[in-house]
Amino acid sequence: MTEIELRNIFRDFKADKLTENELLAKFRESQIGEMDFAKVDYGREIRQGFPEVIYAEGKTKEQTAEIFLALANKSEGCVMATRANIEKFEAVQKFTPNAKYDEAARIIYLERNLKIVDESRYVLVVTAGTSDIPVAEEARLTAHLLGQSVKTCYDCGVAGIHRLFSHIEEIQNANVIIVIAGMEGALASVVGGLTAKPVIAVPTSIGYGASFNGLSALLSMLNSCASGVSVVNIDNGFGAGVLAAKINKMR
Repeated sequence: MTEIELRNIFRDFKADKLTENELLAKFRESQIGEMDFAKVDYGREIRQGFPEVIYAEGKTKEQTAEIFLALANKSEGCVMATRANIEKFEAVQKFTPNAKYDEAARIIYLERNLKIVDESRYVLVVTAGTSDIPVAEEARLTAHLLGQSVKTCYDCGVAGIHRLFSHIEEIQNANVIIVIAGMEGALASVVGGLTAKPVIAVPTSIGYGASFNGLSALLSMLNSCASGVSVVNIDNGFGAGVLAAKINKMR
């Protein structure tokens, strides 16, 4: 349910066009979309400020397309499906022609009613290596679709730390920083020591055997000696993007 629809229902109730039982029935009906394979949370946009986001991995292309269409019809904000492939995008586009696909981020999205509130308060996404860019792009596009100004600095890892120092001004002027790194994950601690702003660390599954598919980077980031560094799950660019957007919206 959109905010406009909710207001209209309450206006009808105040005008005695709806009984209490009818009001309750409409409210219940509007909150959950019942499908054979899913219960779509239409009320999330009102509760959290953006519609439910579809995790496409593990879903069929038909399921992804049906949920996407339902959210597009029942919400006002941007609609997203993460961890999606081109096959699922083509299925979505048949029913939602304006949908787009970002191959690097693996996100199907419908961009609408998007307003960047303050361009000067930006989220900065920093990666250690080029191999971390897919996770970074997931974070970048997520934060953007949640109404944030986003800048990026890619391939700035500690193996050539002079590359990071060329971006000191962007780091110090950012309002929130997402640091994405695999291998030993040291970049998050370095950036955390260069700024007074919150740092969201994202370990990636990039690395050789002893990196244990991102576990080494995760443990390094959790044990960071730099203050103000928080950590999300391995490869969770989406979670970092959402958290950064929430922090950046606060005044």
